[in-house]
Amino acid sequence: MLPARFVSASAAAFLLIAALGGCARTIGVEVAPDAADPKCAEVMLAVPDELGPDLPKVPTDAQATAAWGEPGGAVTMRCGVEQIGPAADCQHVDSGDGTTVDWIVTTDDEGTWSFVTYGREPAVEVIVPPSVTEDHSTSFIADLAGAVTQVPATKECQ
Repeated sequence: MLPARFVSASAAAFLLIAALGGCARTIGVEVAPDAADPKCAEVMLAVPDELGPDLPKVPTDAQATAAWGEPGGAVTMRCGVEQIGPAADCQHVDSGDGTTVDWIVTTDDEGTWSFVTYGREPAVEVIVPPSVTEDHSTSFIADLAGAVTQVPATKECQ
């Protein structure tokens, strides 16, 4: 029979490893074609630690990407995507501090929202899956203004 101290120490070590493993969840995000652009590094350094009141930033597995939430239902961001041309679904989003970012906003048949910066190169893309929009509005996109404005705007929505 094993001593009680050994069992307790083993159980504590197991719980610690399990807890740390839970913190190490990584979100898979496809790298964008121009992710190596130096401006993307500036964007990534400025992303917030949380979107809205309850979407914490989590690690990703690709350069110039960020994610908030849980695996299987995370908001993902990629810097270095292709610029989208002018579109009717271009929206000015005010961050509340006077900073405005123009986004091309679309949604697909499954309810996934896509936001791509307009007038900034490299462009930034944010994908919001339906599992997030079930419990959150997409207004947290304004929380990303400080990051995406690291790339100067050269055009605006009309």
